[in-house]
Amino acid sequence: MHRDPRPGLLAAALAVLSLTAGTASASEGAIVLWPDPPMLLIMIVLFALLLVPLNTLLFRPLLRTLDLRVERTLGTRARAEKLGASADEILARYEQAVSDVRAEAEQTRRTELAGARSETSARTAQTRAEAEQQIERARREVASALSEARTRLRAEVEPLAREAASRVLGRVVS
Repeated sequence: MHRDPRPGLLAAALAVLSLTAGTASASEGAIVLWPDPPMLLIMIVLFALLLVPLNTLLFRPLLRTLDLRVERTLGTRARAEKLGASADEILARYEQAVSDVRAEAEQTRRTELAGARSETSARTAQTRAEAEQQIERARREVASALSEARTRLRAEVEPLAREAASRVLGRVVS
């Protein structure tokens, strides 16, 4: 807030203007608006004398209070701006931390998923190998059983074939 450092200058200017002004009178001539000069001089002196204590007791404290109020308001606004900037900085750090944690969690998830996939592939390969071994064993057993069955059937087929041939031919075939 800006205040005039020369409050007496305004009073002096008003006094000069009032002394230089022309007299005014009413249309009937009974009312005179211009005071007599000695009374005007006394009033100016009294005004000047009252101006010093009023300035000391009223105007300076009032203006000082208004200046303090403006300073406090500006100080509060500056603190609010600093707090806002600090809050923005904290929010940015928080968002960065959240982003970092999310990225780390995503990386961990991908690592875990890759590990699970490789473990699943390993188990599948192991199970497939075991299944192929069992299939191979079963094939050998079937081949062995087939070979035995053929051998037994050959041993059983020959007497049956002789008997069938003997019946068809009507004689004993050796």
